[in-house]
Amino acid sequence: MVRMRMIVNKGVIVVLVVATIIMFVPILFRFGEARHMYEDVRELPKADVALVLGASVRRGVPSPILEERAHAAVQLYLAHKVDKILVTGDDSVRSNDEVTPVRKYLQSAGIPDEDIFLDHAGFDTYSSMYRAREIFGVSSATIVTQDFHLPRAVYIARSLGISAAGLNARGSGTAGDYVREIPASFKAMFDVLLNRQPKFLGEKFPITGDGSPTWY
Repeated sequence: MVRMRMIVNKGVIVVLVVATIIMFVPILFRFGEARHMYEDVRELPKADVALVLGASVRRGVPSPILEERAHAAVQLYLAHKVDKILVTGDDSVRSNDEVTPVRKYLQSAGIPDEDIFLDHAGFDTYSSMYRAREIFGVSSATIVTQDFHLPRAVYIARSLGISAAGLNARGSGTAGDYVREIPASFKAMFDVLLNRQPKFLGEKFPITGDGSPTWY
């Protein structure tokens, strides 16, 4: 009986140690980037661009989460907290174009065409930040996404030399979204440490110019 208790106690300790290691990176991101994350548009510092991270679309219409991000970007623009909006996402499959529906949403909200930039090769958060710096010349940005995603996104951007803040786009992140951040956070850490270069780079489109040539 004593031996069985010792085995059980060791098992519990192992589980706790493993759980602590697994949770360490996302917790580190959250506490480390907390001072750069905001809930209120009015409190944000001025930045060159609002960076809208991609999410799923449904029959050519932004999903609720993606629509919340687009709405938050509009609020930033109207409050004169940014001069441009960069929409980044996966456009590798026409049926899953994450950027064009957001562009149409922004246009319908009155954002001038020349101030809307599209990145069709933002296949993951790291690629989006890397390309924002290398392709669009972004040096300061307000990242627009939900709370579950924000610490990782801000960490990557700032690690790549972008002066980045994050705006919580509200929306309804699920428990599953937070769980998926655990492996995603480890991936982000290794991407930064290894300075991974995205698969696609290509022609440069300075964020200070006209965004409409990036639509096609």
